[in-house]
Amino acid sequence: MRQSSTDKRHFITVSVLVLIGTAVMFWLLDSALPMPIQASIQAQTVDQVFQWTLIAIAFLFSLVVVFMLYTVIVFRRRRGDTGEGEHFEGNTALEIIWTVVPLLLVVLFGYIGVTTLTDITKAQENEVVVQVEGFQWSWLFTYPTDSGEFTSTELVLPVDQPARMEMSSRDVNHSFWIVEMRVKQDVLPGQTTVLRFTPTIEGDYKLRCAELCGLSHWNMLASVRIVSPEEYDAWLAQQSSQAAAITTASN
Repeated sequence: MRQSSTDKRHFITVSVLVLIGTAVMFWLLDSALPMPIQASIQAQTVDQVFQWTLIAIAFLFSLVVVFMLYTVIVFRRRRGDTGEGEHFEGNTALEIIWTVVPLLLVVLFGYIGVTTLTDITKAQENEVVVQVEGFQWSWLFTYPTDSGEFTSTELVLPVDQPARMEMSSRDVNHSFWIVEMRVKQDVLPGQTTVLRFTPTIEGDYKLRCAELCGLSHWNMLASVRIVSPEEYDAWLAQQSSQAAAITTASN
């Protein structure tokens, strides 16, 4: 009975320490990794998954560290103790637990990842379509319109309207990344990749290349402007008329 009571006390103590350690580690990780603003619908979903991942990391780290330190401190050899340590043959139940629990965590986070990716990449109604071309070391955006198409070196999109990026590379692998939108997609030569997101906050952002692509990779940037629908329509009309005037003049 005494042994059972002692084991229960150790279990409760370790459990409490693990919970405290999890809370502290999550706070430290969350403080050390401040997130930029959530500027798209997809950003909210991605950040939720990130938060759950941090909780799992904090819990597993605390579980291992607390168990190790508790064992080393509480069950250390005492001064004057010359006896043999207790011999353990094994613990089938414990071995099953530490095999099944990590497996379930992997399956759970795999399911969360797949469902999240499916949700944020599905097609939406009334998408603004922009053709994106990446090349060393810049970006070019082509806007199809009813009167033709025009190109721009900045990406302009209306707020609260789904956007569809149809992307390809002129040379090497690049990667389309707007951190505030929480979206990133490889841009590859010889094929078209698609990225979808819905901006929710007007403002100026930066598009970065997130794939090492040569000497000036660090400077492969483009301006991104999220504007009101009225401002977007006015910009679209202005750019279309300028493109039409240039085409007429060249003919």
